[in-house]
Amino acid sequence: MVLVDTCGWIEWLTDGPLADAFRPHLEQTDVLLVPTLVQYELAKWITRERDETLALEVIGLTHQARVVALDTSLALGAAALALEHRLAMADAVIYATARAHGATVVTSDAHFEHLSGVTYLRQHTTPG
Repeated sequence: MVLVDTCGWIEWLTDGPLADAFRPHLEQTDVLLVPTLVQYELAKWITRERDETLALEVIGLTHQARVVALDTSLALGAAALALEHRLAMADAVIYATARAHGATVVTSDAHFEHLSGVTYLRQHTTPG
């Protein structure tokens, strides 16, 4: 199982520098988890940056994968992980969801870089 963090979805949607690295993970919908929190972040970002119609279309795409709702068990697990790893709420919920389902988090968010069970895709910077 794999869980692509919100930043990976945005990279793919905007054809960003890491889009090709995230694409294979997003295309394997039979093993892809999508937390409802990622749906929230995507809907908010796409509506703000583009429009609500596109946001709803993308949320429809997420339903090709396995959508995982935040429940009490995940919330409590996320709280413990937030304290243990000094994670913000959204990152803790995403990480807890992945761990609860035996999934690998695929991300370019540096907050996850040194956590176990994470595939961290480093943004390449070019010298200015």
